[in-house]
Amino acid sequence: MDIMLELGEELLSSGAEVNRVEDTLCRIGFAYGAKKVNVFVITSSIVMTVIFSDDEELTCTRRIMRSVSTNLSRLEQLNNLSRICNEHTPDIGEVKARLKEITTHKPTRFFEYTGSILASGAFAVFFGGTIFDGIAAAFFGAIICLLSRIFAPVCPNRVFYYFSTAFLVGIGISITASLITLLHSDKIMIGDIMLLIPGIAITNSIRDMLIGDTLSGTMRFIESLIWAVAIAGGFMLAIAVTGRIAL
Repeated sequence: MDIMLELGEELLSSGAEVNRVEDTLCRIGFAYGAKKVNVFVITSSIVMTVIFSDDEELTCTRRIMRSVSTNLSRLEQLNNLSRICNEHTPDIGEVKARLKEITTHKPTRFFEYTGSILASGAFAVFFGGTIFDGIAAAFFGAIICLLSRIFAPVCPNRVFYYFSTAFLVGIGISITASLITLLHSDKIMIGDIMLLIPGIAITNSIRDMLIGDTLSGTMRFIESLIWAVAIAGGFMLAIAVTGRIAL
């Protein structure tokens, strides 16, 4: 049950839908001999009751303290591990070792920075910026990636992280655009803000509400809106501090 809760926490923290987490844990419980499994998941908690073949009933609760982020690579590996558990029911020690390997693996900095640079630069050009705006957005996209490594481990919550990152990047963009007149700060900000917007989280929250998980969907939707407000507030404060947007 401890491994199941650990797997559920990792799925939820990697951006999995609530329904997926509940279904995965139920399937694993049945695969390992449980007679009945009841799982209730919201964005901040997992409650699981398992009834075994001898009618012994155990209930475990896991408080989720980590903020939800989207990690599709980790999500794919966790889904693959859950399929292995359902099909082959490996030894618990082996499952624990594989789970630890998945959770401790981190993507290389090269791919993180490359993805941020390409995404921010492309979005800036896509939304009407010049090639110079794209280059500037790509540079600040790398700055966002750097700030995520610095702020994410020490920020008390995602709201503060989003706000502080947006504010510092907004300051940098406004100052740079005021010094280099051929740059358009609004287009650069649009390109870089796309790296921060919790689009997948909002999509998953609406999906949760549509399939009946109203409580979890509403909580995740409100949380995503608060993140979006923090991002907008950070950029707005940066614009107010610098005094103008260079056009």
